[in-house]
Amino acid sequence: MIYQLSQFLFPDDPARLFPETPGRELYLEIGFGDGRFWPHHARTFAEPPNYLGAEISGSSLQKAQARLLKSGLTNAHLTKLPAMVLLGAVVPAGSLSGIIVNFPDPWPKKDHLDQRLLRAPFFRLAASRLKPGGAVLLTTDHEEYFDFACQEAEESGVTRLERAEPPAAALETKYALKWRELGIAAQHARFVSTADPFALAARLPRPDIQALPQEDADLPHSIVKLPAGFDLSDFAKQAVRGDTYTVVLLDAYRSLRRPEYTVLAHVEEGELTQEVLVGVMQRPDGSTLVRLAKFGGPIITAGVKAAVGAVTDELVRRGAVVTHLGY
Repeated sequence: MIYQLSQFLFPDDPARLFPETPGRELYLEIGFGDGRFWPHHARTFAEPPNYLGAEISGSSLQKAQARLLKSGLTNAHLTKLPAMVLLGAVVPAGSLSGIIVNFPDPWPKKDHLDQRLLRAPFFRLAASRLKPGGAVLLTTDHEEYFDFACQEAEESGVTRLERAEPPAAALETKYALKWRELGIAAQHARFVSTADPFALAARLPRPDIQALPQEDADLPHSIVKLPAGFDLSDFAKQAVRGDTYTVVLLDAYRSLRRPEYTVLAHVEEGELTQEVLVGVMQRPDGSTLVRLAKFGGPIITAGVKAAVGAVTDELVRRGAVVTHLGY
């Protein structure tokens, strides 16, 4: 099953995600590509563990979903999410048996090293989500990145390195087959967590993310009184930056039926990016409601609230009077 971010709870209970197999181990694969690894690897267990897969490529998501369905694995969920967002916001402390990372992008240029996944902050976050003795399993063909990951894991202070042969399933993935044809060998390491996950999780910040409210009244909103003849036809792109977010108001679209608008906003918060819609809607009492739209299943973050605030501020600059703030 493919999960949208808005379908998760923050954090989420594995028993809720896998109601048919609530007692099984839980594995997370980061960057699953076209999904070849897990159907092979799941067969090495007496009972296939529950599986979460995180990937940022939409086409890979669809290919992997088809492969999982064909294999008959029903206790597997895929999502199009950055790994740090899924680990930090969704996965609860001490819930994972393993985190699988096969052939990650090595970002080989020196000025791109901060784009690499396997850095000390990742290992600390991973250790807080792994059960005691759980491990990050890395398989890569890139020697420099392998050495880099080993060093970062040591600097994290929460893992123990164990070198081993790659799992057989890792050698059947798309990139493994490609490198094998070129005569390039893969290296494998288990970074075993040595930390108390709950004590470590208590020291790490958890993203301020809320699920999409069921009631429209609970969405981030404001109520304003617009001046006579109000018009947004000359709306211009603008950016608002906070300590943890950047909001770009891209455009405003007027309704064909009434003088109402929808503003498209781009919200960036670390690795999390969302495109959200903010409606500017007339109410029967003559006031105007400025409210986040549910379209697209957004999640409520500081940046998303700031997008509603930025639209409200733009209306105030055009003569609106705020009568209520709800964000």
